[in-house]
Amino acid sequence: MVEKKKVCVVGAGVSGLAAANAFKQRGHEVHVVERGTDLGGVWEPSRSYPDVQTQSPKDLYRYTSMPMPDDYPEWPKGTQVHAYLKSYAERNGLVPLIRYGTKVVSMRRREGAKGWSVGLAAGDGQTASEDFDFVAVCTGNFSEKRELVHPGQDDFTAAGGQVLHSSEYNDPATVKGKRVVVLGFSKSATDIAVNAVNSGAAGVTIVYLEPVWRIPYFIGGLINFKRILYVRAQEVMFPSWNQPLVARLAHALAKPLVWANWRALESLLSVQLKLKKTGLRPTKPIETTINCSVPIVTPGFFDMVADGRIKAIKGTISGYERGTVLLSGGERVSADMAILAVGWKSGVPFLPDEYQRKLVEPDGQYRLYRVIANPDLPDMGFVGFNSSFCTVLSAELAANWLVRYADGKLGRQPTRQEMADNIEMMLHWKRSERPAAGVYGGLCVAPYHFKHFDELLADIGASKRRRNPLAENFAPPNADAYAAYLASAPDYRAA
Repeated sequence: MVEKKKVCVVGAGVSGLAAANAFKQRGHEVHVVERGTDLGGVWEPSRSYPDVQTQSPKDLYRYTSMPMPDDYPEWPKGTQVHAYLKSYAERNGLVPLIRYGTKVVSMRRREGAKGWSVGLAAGDGQTASEDFDFVAVCTGNFSEKRELVHPGQDDFTAAGGQVLHSSEYNDPATVKGKRVVVLGFSKSATDIAVNAVNSGAAGVTIVYLEPVWRIPYFIGGLINFKRILYVRAQEVMFPSWNQPLVARLAHALAKPLVWANWRALESLLSVQLKLKKTGLRPTKPIETTINCSVPIVTPGFFDMVADGRIKAIKGTISGYERGTVLLSGGERVSADMAILAVGWKSGVPFLPDEYQRKLVEPDGQYRLYRVIANPDLPDMGFVGFNSSFCTVLSAELAANWLVRYADGKLGRQPTRQEMADNIEMMLHWKRSERPAAGVYGGLCVAPYHFKHFDELLADIGASKRRRNPLAENFAPPNADAYAAYLASAPDYRAA
């Protein structure tokens, strides 16, 4: 038995629901604060653009205790994901714990006691401070929009033009008959460009800085990409952290074969996606770029670029004039609407500066042990910051790890020094040995899903049982198997 805690879970998205359920199951008093009017985070309908769908198949985008409905397609739409999350919250009794329209505006350590005093602003503008024994930050990388303002934007909008962040594009009727410029080359950017064409836009231009490798849902038109990029056999092709000497030698010996594997994949993608014809073949080797920023192909995108329905221009927006978007290469694009798919700001703005400096390095890298906890931020943890292709499973494992860490019930509780040493080792590895692992502040665990999950399960004290060798090495992560692993860990309840 452990002391019952009053826990503040910040955010009611995928990770917030996972954290709320993990702490609730252990008997803690859980309060979920959500600034929006509905749960779901990025899947909340007002934040979703038309035709948004998961990048991961539904069997990889689920909680261990609850599969997605059988009638969902393999890559569910945003409305279906939202319905699934709502059903999960209802089934686990989480809905009554959520305070909607409540934003965290400040946070400070409690005086003379453990925990944090959290400043909460309600929808009516009233702000009050409330004490909590523990805080689970579940805002992830996609909570604050990245805003871009270019010269001449006021003139552009005064003449009837519109400038939107990608999250604000939620009605396809708004682009019908209009000339649309999409800035960015993420999955959301290409999704919006294709949707604009299909919704009757008069013209669509996508502006990008650099072409990036994309993975189609079916590689070569036959093989589901999850059977190539989501398997342990592929993961071991990437040198990882803390490798024993034998593994390092194996990598050195297999280097020519690994190199040939990646070149073959690049050649296949180039043909399948018409990368040379469209001029969108990346220059960087695919293996040096694989992380959470490798997007899935939007169906129809490359065909539309190839036949001219979407015009792709390398560069960025430099400014606006009435009815015109100006690009960095000197191009002038006639436009009625600019949709900026420029992503989200990373950070935890409600933390005081002194704690921000403990959490984030000057170069933007996060100091998080297991991508969950910082030894200099007591009584606090981060769920969903271990971003991956298996977002829901990653968040759920992090939540189960965090509640045990908070209660001192990990199989082996790390000391402050052990956590600090591990953080330094991981920072060095990301900066010098695997720079691609440093994107998003080093918060992406792809393509090292299995190794990350193995570490969390070992810390929790879960059974080391594995599936048969064939499935374990050549099949994607299995949520039901991870449910069994979690169930094998020693359990407990708060007083």
